[in-house]
Amino acid sequence: MDEHLGYEKSERSDNDDYRNGHKPKRINSSYGSMDIQVPQDSKSTFEPQVVKKRQKDISDIDQKIISMYAKGMTTRQISDTLEDIYGFEASEGFISDVTDKIMPQIEDWQNRPLSEVYPVLYIDAIH
Repeated sequence: MDEHLGYEKSERSDNDDYRNGHKPKRINSSYGSMDIQVPQDSKSTFEPQVVKKRQKDISDIDQKIISMYAKGMTTRQISDTLEDIYGFEASEGFISDVTDKIMPQIEDWQNRPLSEVYPVLYIDAIH
């Protein structure tokens, strides 16, 4: 909202568009349903970037972030990719917040005891 209006919260401005509170919105993510507060402006020209207007499901975004992170991409690369594909800028902090939610699971997987034997099956066929 600060970027959209051109001034920070509680700062005086000559802009005729100003903050107009928040609107509650319930969204579904892969972590369950949650309520968020979407900021509004007096002219209704503000376009939220992460959760778009009329969007109710964001589960695909966080799964894509986790997938890119698992493939070894940095938070900067993930942010750039999301901007290229979806057209919105996700901060590195936002990406870190999403990946931090699964960090305990990653550490558990990395520290799991390994089996002594792993079966391998080779198949070769000539046609």
